Amino acid sequence: MKKFIPAIMLLVLVVVLSACGSNKTNNANNANNGSAAAAETPAATESAAAEQPASGTVTYQSESGPVEIPANPKRIVALAYAPNMISMGANIVGVDQWTNMSPLFTDKLKGVEVVSDEDLEKIIELDPDLIVVGTESKNVAKLSEIAPTVAFTWGKLDYLNQQIEIGKILGKEKEAQTWVDDFKSRAAAIGDEIKAKIGENATVSVIETDAKSFYVFGDHWARGTEVLYQAMGLKMPEKVTKDAQGPGYFTLSQETLSDYAGDYIVLSRSTANDNAFMKTDTWKNIPAVKNNHVIEIDTEASTYSDPTTLESLLSIFKEGFLK
Repeated sequence: MKKFIPAIMLLVLVVVLSACGSNKTNNANNANNGSAAAAETPAATESAAAEQPASGTVTYQSESGPVEIPANPKRIVALAYAPNMISMGANIVGVDQWTNMSPLFTDKLKGVEVVSDEDLEKIIELDPDLIVVGTESKNVAKLSEIAPTVAFTWGKLDYLNQQIEIGKILGKEKEAQTWVDDFKSRAAAIGDEIKAKIGENATVSVIETDAKSFYVFGDHWARGTEVLYQAMGLKMPEKVTKDAQGPGYFTLSQETLSDYAGDYIVLSRSTANDNAFMKTDTWKNIPAVKNNHVIEIDTEASTYSDPTTLESLLSIFKEGFLK
């Protein structure tokens, strides 16, 4: 037995050393796994979102509090701000009816389901990984049960900061900021060209008509108002500033159109309406109309303030004022 004792002790020593080595390996693996888990912890910034894998999540600080959303959402139901997301290449699987009516997005929305915040069953079937909606919706809580939901209040942010926020939820904040900086620079330069031609004090009114009424707009109600007044620095008539700037728009009668008409008129109208008013003496006698200072835009293609719409309107205004 004595001659076997050293051998037995050697065997025990090998087992002990092997166990120690195994523990070190396991501890190292656990430490590595812990580091990976820490790296995957949701962050509240877009830069952290960009570092996350496609299947990861990030924390977005929404108006109502933090929301865990996909780092790179792949199936978005956009009940609000769809144009902003489409402009950044987002994959939309459900869209609101108004965005669907814009001719600027027809090609990109082929096959996309048109839904409202009340179409809960349809939205469930679309299997979204992110829902974007307006805070005015009564079903925000129910939508949140279907998928992570971010709600925005329309007009709470200006049109450029809104785009940056959309960039954040898409994991594209830097891309959004780059576009914002470039757009501001280009629009300001075009605005300088226009003012050099029409005069620093020339005024512009943005007027829209539907089947029943006329409206004049302030500087933050789409229809190109942000481009004209904010980005390009053109002026609106005093009466427009007084009545429309605060609320965003002001309703007019046909008889009072001339009171709100600037030296130039941007006329938003739908091809679906007969626009018979354009044949009336009231319209024809407005100085801007007489001087051929009317630039027409399509209502359906101008009711948003996203990059695609803004770029389209910037091009129209550049040609309209400078031709």
